[in-house]
Amino acid sequence: MAAAAVARHCLARFTDSETTKCTLSYFHHTSSRQSIQVFYNKYQVCTLSMNGCQGDSKFPIGTIETRTLGAVPSPAVAMERLNLAIGELKSNLPPCSSGIIRLQVPIQQQIEAIEWLHAQDEILPRCFFSGRRGRANASNLLIDTINGNGYTSFGQNLVSVAGVGSAVFFRQLHPFSYDDWKSIKRFLSSKCPLIRAYGAIRFDARANISSEWKAFGSFYFMVPQVEFDELEESSMLAIMVAWDDALSWTWDEAIDSLEATMQRVASIVVKLRKESSKEFILSNNHIPNKTHWDLAVKRALEIINTSNSPLIKVVLARSSKVLTATNIDPISWLACLQVEGENGYQFCLQPPNGPAFIGNTPEQLFHRKWLSISSEAMAGTRARGGSTTLDLEIEHDLLSSPKDHLEFTIVRESIQNKLESVCERVAVEPKKTVRKLRRIQHLFSQLAGNLKTEDDEFEILSSLHPTPAVCGFPTETARLFISETELFDRGMFAGPVGWFGGGESEFAVGIRSALVQKGLGALIYAGTGIVEGSNPTLEWDELELKTSQFTKLLQLEDPWQSKVENLETIN
Repeated sequence: MAAAAVARHCLARFTDSETTKCTLSYFHHTSSRQSIQVFYNKYQVCTLSMNGCQGDSKFPIGTIETRTLGAVPSPAVAMERLNLAIGELKSNLPPCSSGIIRLQVPIQQQIEAIEWLHAQDEILPRCFFSGRRGRANASNLLIDTINGNGYTSFGQNLVSVAGVGSAVFFRQLHPFSYDDWKSIKRFLSSKCPLIRAYGAIRFDARANISSEWKAFGSFYFMVPQVEFDELEESSMLAIMVAWDDALSWTWDEAIDSLEATMQRVASIVVKLRKESSKEFILSNNHIPNKTHWDLAVKRALEIINTSNSPLIKVVLARSSKVLTATNIDPISWLACLQVEGENGYQFCLQPPNGPAFIGNTPEQLFHRKWLSISSEAMAGTRARGGSTTLDLEIEHDLLSSPKDHLEFTIVRESIQNKLESVCERVAVEPKKTVRKLRRIQHLFSQLAGNLKTEDDEFEILSSLHPTPAVCGFPTETARLFISETELFDRGMFAGPVGWFGGGESEFAVGIRSALVQKGLGALIYAGTGIVEGSNPTLEWDELELKTSQFTKLLQLEDPWQSKVENLETIN
């Protein structure tokens, strides 16, 4: 435990150096106003809005509305339209004492959300979420627009979302609860599908929060004040204003806060070059190092191989602190990861007083649309081959490996059992196949079912997380081993990251991720499952493979262009 304290003290320096204090105000549900100290480093921090968790989740808010303005040719014109609309909002006080209103302007050209976010000069808080491209169950939106001939409607799939500022945020230090979930859902409606709360939840809410993760709390969600939506053939710029007199966050204060954020928003978007960065690695320190990793894996195997031990699998992780000669821009880095992760989820979440949590994860926790829900089992890892023949040989080795089959079966059956506890029926198809990513391939299975009620969404989230793919099995036995063994705080790494909507929600598992802050380098996270037959050195090599999408970019290697013709799932 003394070693753990030393390690956490070292990690504390990740956020403590070269920071500047500023004081912002926020309001509790009592009428008294209090101030908090927040830290930032070269960021423009937007005015903090209300913490929706402080409200009474039993009482619905007065109104939830989406208003669509006429389509425009560019983001600059969209900004003009929205600023005019804010002026009209100021002169029309709503009759309700609480509510949330979204004003959106379709843009008649497709602009990437990641490029818009990069243009915003680090306005905080900020978020980004990109789902899988071209998936069958992507969010299809029917949007009413106004043209010279009147109203028209069109349907398009939402590709990526970027947002800055928070119309309302949700953050607490205690574990994410049913009441917290209801507090978020209070501001959402199936009639307004694009009013969403984006955020993440800690891997282990019972573990102490280290300094680098302090700004995130036990969970952090935000409904953006200004949002840019990338659609399949066009784009959309939107603003959101939320208020609740019971939280001492009035309509006037919400409008003033929105105006302050809009004054910082840039309307000129420049094309990003999605290529490797120019930063050189000065140092790369692992916690644990190779020696301590070997000891931890051997200890885990000793327990797993004990006849009376319930532990079958445990996932051990590593934190790698990278210092570079120049600053790492988390948004530029994330843009490069988009090239790597065409079949995955890319995300960014950065609170107003913390670093950016970014990632490129292949693993879905669940996707819910109305009562339909899907999840995935993923385990077992191999590198891609440099040719079709070699790639198929590696695939066959993965499919026939007893060790990987055991690890995968534990994950799939655990997820299936948890879905069956809240679903009327669960289908598993395929039972086991290989999902191929740009650098890596995994054993994979898809699971789907129908929830009995939409309230089961919280139950399935709390039940599925953490899956055996990121924790182990049995869950509590594995969690205790991790808390006693690992010398760093996982924070949101391996936790749920995604969004809640009115009739739809989606969460990925926050693996293949990093914590990034300019001037302070990055903490890169990866983990690997330990089961009977695991080898410490091979598991270490797997960690290196999983973090390579980050480290290869820093070492000036362009994202690997695979020569393998078929990158889709191979049965």
